[in-house]
This record gives sequence, C-alpha cells and structure tokens, in this order.
Amino acid sequence: MLKRLLYTWIVNVAAIWVASIFVDGVDYSEDYWVLIVAGLVFGLVNFLVKPIVKLLALPVIILTLGVALFFINLLMLYITSWIVSGFDLNSFRSALWATLIITVVNWLLHGIFDVDERRRR
Repeated sequence: MLKRLLYTWIVNVAAIWVASIFVDGVDYSEDYWVLIVAGLVFGLVNFLVKPIVKLLALPVIILTLGVALFFINLLMLYITSWIVSGFDLNSFRSALWATLIITVVNWLLHGIFDVDERRRR
C-alpha cells in the first residue's frame, strides 16, 4: 500500500508538472517544493474528498454518462490550488486544459508502470 501511495504521489507531481509546461495558466512559482506539495495534496484530495463528491453527484454522473467525472476532477484540482499556497490556476480555461492533461498523463503513467497492487491478489 505504501508503494502505491508513493507511486501515486510521484505520478501526480509529474502530471501537474507536465500541465504547467503546456498550459500557461498553471503556475507553481518555479518552486519545486510547491510542485511536490501540490502533488501530495492532490493525491490526498482525490483519496479523501473525491469519493464523497462522486457519491453525492452519482445521479448527475449517470445522466451525463460519466462526463460529470471530468468536472469532479476539475473540482479536485481547484481544491488543491486553494489549499497549496503558490500553486495557482489563473483561469477556468487553464484549469480545464490542466485537468485534461493531468488525466491523460495519469492514465499513461499508470498504464505504463502498472503498480496497482489490488489486481495482483
């Protein structure tokens, strides 16, 4: 479990870093500690808050055939930017693109490295 948490943290840091490269409105003040903390907080927000939001939004998720999940991910990114000082999303458009890039990078890295211990049991 610890290995999976560490891996998720590293992947989140990488995904946020990639998003900051391609999206002008994503800023971590060129301070890598802010980036590392943002990756940690993003993982914790996804672990603690996201399941509750998904449960509350379940009817909307079903009605939109899952499209609402993208906006839940967007909300998790905004919550991270509110918590982490120095990690900023300058506009809604920047946040949309950053969410898309972070989702794709997470998907790719999880697919490449496959550290999910739950499937091995």
